[in-house]
Amino acid sequence: QVQLVESGGGLVQAGGSLKLSCAASGRTFSTYAMGWFRQAPGKEREFVAAINWTGGRTYYANSVKGRFTISRDNAKNTVYLQMNSLKPEDTAVYYCAARDSYYPTRDQADFGSWGQGTQVTVSS
Repeated sequence: QVQLVESGGGLVQAGGSLKLSCAASGRTFSTYAMGWFRQAPGKEREFVAAINWTGGRTYYANSVKGRFTISRDNAKNTVYLQMNSLKPEDTAVYYCAARDSYYPTRDQADFGSWGQGTQVTVSS
């Protein structure tokens, strides 16, 4: 298990950008696949993006493809989510998650460690 702490959320106007960070504790971070999920008010939590253990493979939800970029720095035990061209429908609590495997899935049930979440609000 790893402990995860997200940061970087906030309020931004439509069309703006935010960069989320997720700091992980534990010496085995580099062997974990990582993912970002989000939950909007009244909706179920959904997959946003994921990255494999080396950072060489990335996966995105269709709704964010071309606007969001997931990356990781294993030397810093940190995974990032760069969010550009934000839309009001991107408003949600964003969660970082870790999967004890080299490769991620899009299923949140496959991720065993979760952060507390960070709020992202996009105003129109």
